[in-house]
Amino acid sequence: MEGNRAHVVVIGGGISGLAAAWYIRQGAGERIKVTLLDAAARVGGKLYASEVAGVSVDAGAEAMLARRPEGADLARAVGLGDELVYPGTARSAVYTRGALRTMPKGQVMGVPADLIELARSGIVSPGGLLRVPLDQILPPTLVRTDVSVAAYIRARMGGEVVERLIEPLLGGVYAGRSDQLSLEATMPRVAAVARTERSLLAAARQLVGEAPKDAGPVFTSLKNGVGGLSEAVAKASGADIRTGVTVRELRRTERGWQLVAGPVPRPETIEADAVIVAAPGPAAARLLKAEAPKAATELARIEYASMAIVTLAYPLDAFPEPPGISGYLVPPVEGRPVKAVTFSSVKWPHLAKDLIIARCSIGRLGEEHLLHRDDAELVSLATAEMGSVMGARGLPIDTRVTRWGGALPQYNVGHLDRVARVRAAVAVQPGLAVCGAAYDGIGIPACLGTARTAAARILDHLSQQGE
Repeated sequence: MEGNRAHVVVIGGGISGLAAAWYIRQGAGERIKVTLLDAAARVGGKLYASEVAGVSVDAGAEAMLARRPEGADLARAVGLGDELVYPGTARSAVYTRGALRTMPKGQVMGVPADLIELARSGIVSPGGLLRVPLDQILPPTLVRTDVSVAAYIRARMGGEVVERLIEPLLGGVYAGRSDQLSLEATMPRVAAVARTERSLLAAARQLVGEAPKDAGPVFTSLKNGVGGLSEAVAKASGADIRTGVTVRELRRTERGWQLVAGPVPRPETIEADAVIVAAPGPAAARLLKAEAPKAATELARIEYASMAIVTLAYPLDAFPEPPGISGYLVPPVEGRPVKAVTFSSVKWPHLAKDLIIARCSIGRLGEEHLLHRDDAELVSLATAEMGSVMGARGLPIDTRVTRWGGALPQYNVGHLDRVARVRAAVAVQPGLAVCGAAYDGIGIPACLGTARTAAARILDHLSQQGE
């Protein structure tokens, strides 16, 4: 306690930690003091925007799901409602079998529901196309336990659908591998039908048919980049935010919690009534090892993938014609270093001035060797990609390389059970909660959902303490 106010410490200044601090402020006002500590030089984590050729462009996450309300609701709550923008109507593509091929309509996370659309796209070969409808006559592959995405979809629709549709989509989201990623955690709607339906093709048609026709845009962002959300939430939270502070120990005390932070030669001890750990899995594991060892063990088992985003700005006349797609994905089977490209100036029409801005994503799980190259080499890889695929001539007028080491948690087979065990181990520790991308989803709304749950747990604990 500080005076008559309880003291909550949030460890981690990504959007999850910032939102947790904000949710506590909304629930308790000035009655609780919140301190947020982050080892980095700035808050925001993977939400960060900076200028490229004079245009503010996200260097990390560049959109949030609009059909899940937490992200847009929070933006409005912190005064950014007028800044919300929505993507244009251009479709995305897959670069495979030597050409850019438009993503087929009628699919669920890459699982095709319309064979005619799949055939028109040319993404899979004629032989691969013929394999898909066999799903309707093969014996059922009913899923009783969690399995990998690749194992189930390959059994139903064949290897080409996995290699050229599923793999690039999951690589774009998780920078992971479909033969390791959990069907339950990454494709919950598909997993649900896999437990009961014989035909995946028929189930996909049903899922597509159930989608509301007037649901509006799938994604939203902010005019100056979704990175601006972090700064606004930080300000609105009213928290005492301290950057460049590493928390090294977390211990339970008779009255609450004790944190040891700062450099080893000059440690700082911080007392708290409650703590929210909003750090990535490895850091959270180290902090929880003493008081919640079972949670720490499970968190330490979550793998993380690294990647880099190379942003290129070209004059309009550098391309034979302006890109007609919002971006494209590249399957690993193509053997190209760039795994995804977003044409920000097409996807977000408010950026479309006199530039073509491309964000090239490099690096999947197991491809860390690519990221050992220096920035100039990564720019060369991205520039070569633009020349080879889009016919871009000359050099970009501005570039930016952003490295995200260990940024993307891998939801491998058994992830949901692992998260349940983490939460069970944390639940027996009064005044302790966890949140972040390691648990229920790596998108912004999912992270906000975990933050709100963590804040509610802490507020409930403190209210009981005050009774």
